[in-house]
Amino acid sequence: MKAVILDAYAVNNGDLSWSSLTEQVDTLTAYDFTKPEEVIKRAKDAEILFTNKTVLSPAILEQLPKLQYVGVLATGYNVVDLVYLRSKGIAVTNVPAYGVDSVVQHCMANIFYFTNSLHENSKGVASDWPNSRDFCYWNRPILSLSDKTIGIVGFGNIGRALSQVCLALGMQVVVATEYPTDTPLIEFVSLETLFAQSDFISINRQLAEGNEGMVDKKLLSKMKKTAYLINTARGALINEKDLAEALNGHVIAGAALDVLSQEPPSKNNPLLQAKNCLVTPHIAWASKKARQNLIHIASNNLKSFLKGEEANRLD
Repeated sequence: MKAVILDAYAVNNGDLSWSSLTEQVDTLTAYDFTKPEEVIKRAKDAEILFTNKTVLSPAILEQLPKLQYVGVLATGYNVVDLVYLRSKGIAVTNVPAYGVDSVVQHCMANIFYFTNSLHENSKGVASDWPNSRDFCYWNRPILSLSDKTIGIVGFGNIGRALSQVCLALGMQVVVATEYPTDTPLIEFVSLETLFAQSDFISINRQLAEGNEGMVDKKLLSKMKKTAYLINTARGALINEKDLAEALNGHVIAGAALDVLSQEPPSKNNPLLQAKNCLVTPHIAWASKKARQNLIHIASNNLKSFLKGEEANRLD
């Protein structure tokens, strides 16, 4: 069987091996990056196709007559048209829970960025500390987490893991989800209540039909002026114009965003110049361990498909 990876560099920039996939097929061609207009030419003879962020629309898929299997090299699968693939009997899998630790670590790094102000407090060390009267000084206050509330939007693998880390730090945890569970020490509340009560808000839910732009001016206006918003899920969950206005108007204290609605962003994205807005280039998921896990699970997904089994099937 012939297999093609459309955007291999996003997962493996050369520091990992594709051997666990290669050994299962006759040929595996891995392209670092594929433009939309190149997909059909590169994939037309493929029976097995892997994508990370390259979109597979019905207009493209209908021109891939040999296709039997699509492996999404990510947890989110909005880049493929499930309705079309199901109608054609083409199997689709994703890779859940491969980078939970990596994303939680990134969420906490963002929280510590705001509470400990390491960058700001280190700026004047060489010039100011030698001349200081006291043994210490700070350019910005250091905040304690033990009396703070974190609101977690979404309670999947990442949301649950994040809640346990925050509880260990003495934080109060409130969660907004469509699927509340009986979880000790965690309070399940409405989305509006979560935005009003929380000192930190972490968005950890999937982008789905109906929730695009859910974090808008109305929700942001409910936040404390001292509160921070963190998004490691999908950029389109936030109305970026409304968030930029909230930051610039001091409606909220700050935001840390690992995802934007368009990636790479346009230079005029309002969040790139917004006040106290930390933007990172979609790297929360990308620790080496997480990427190794991703390839391992993707390999097992393919192995299951070839055996007629259904590991992580979306159809």
